[in-house]
Amino acid sequence: MSTKIDIRELPTRWEEVLELASSGREVILTDGPTPRARLVPCVEATAVRVLGLHAGAIQPAPDFDAPLPDDFWTGHT
Repeated sequence: MSTKIDIRELPTRWEEVLELASSGREVILTDGPTPRARLVPCVEATAVRVLGLHAGAIQPAPDFDAPLPDDFWTGHT
């Protein structure tokens, strides 16, 4: 569920807006009827990244780091 707040109200409602977002609500900041920004709560990463989990899953081409041909840079084929 989201709450819409006009940007002209922000100076007086800033603490309320932060409280809404930190409690899990989405806050849509509007400029009149036009949505301008969305404020969402920060979510801590729950999964731990494991180095080397998919080792060998991607194989680069043998010429991966070879210079690109001039045709690539000039747009001529």
